[in-house]
Amino acid sequence: MEIILKQDVQNLGFKDDVVTVKPGYGRNFLIPQGFAVMATPSAKKVLAENLKQRAFKEQKLVDDAKKTAEALKAVEIKLTAKAGGEKLFGSVTNADIAEALEKAGQPIERKYITSGIVKRTGKYTASVRLHRDVIVELPYEIVAEQNA
Repeated sequence: MEIILKQDVQNLGFKDDVVTVKPGYGRNFLIPQGFAVMATPSAKKVLAENLKQRAFKEQKLVDDAKKTAEALKAVEIKLTAKAGGEKLFGSVTNADIAEALEKAGQPIERKYITSGIVKRTGKYTASVRLHRDVIVELPYEIVAEQNA
């Protein structure tokens, strides 16, 4: 079953992509939730026309995302967390990285950051999706909090 996505769906595709899914997934989840519409021939024609009109705006978004990516590469993130030796008390998540980026002057929503849950000190890498074509690898370090 072919459908046109109305918004980004994780592990499936981005807005305005034409994707093939199993009929039950499309009919029972994606379409009723408003995530997608059936890919009829007329819907595909309308989509093609919209994409043509949006191409110029899309280029500007890509350029802005690339500028942000360059700025992110210059940012050095060092997170402090309570730890017993190497192991953290708790964990470091995407929300913590988003908060550190905001303090560094680069506000990014946490849903665009993919790092997983980290439970040990050390150096790690998170990927930040600024645009469907622009994904940045962001190195960060977790250090143990020093008790005075």
